[in-house]
Amino acid sequence: MALAEVVGSTAAIGYGLAAIGPGVGVGLVFAAYIQSTARQPEAARITQPFLWIGFAVVEVLALLGIAFGFIWSGQ
Repeated sequence: MALAEVVGSTAAIGYGLAAIGPGVGVGLVFAAYIQSTARQPEAARITQPFLWIGFAVVEVLALLGIAFGFIWSGQ
């Protein structure tokens, strides 16, 4: 008799836990942009491309995480 049995895809559980990282990362990227714009409003146009580059990098890492989760689960 098994006391604790995991049934289903553990890759989904792993990605669910790994999604916390990109969520925090996106929050930090946007918080840094808002803080820098609040300190120097005239530099908002200069720092905005860095905002989108940072956002894209964090989201690509999240998408790679879900892709590798499906690859390693064998589906």
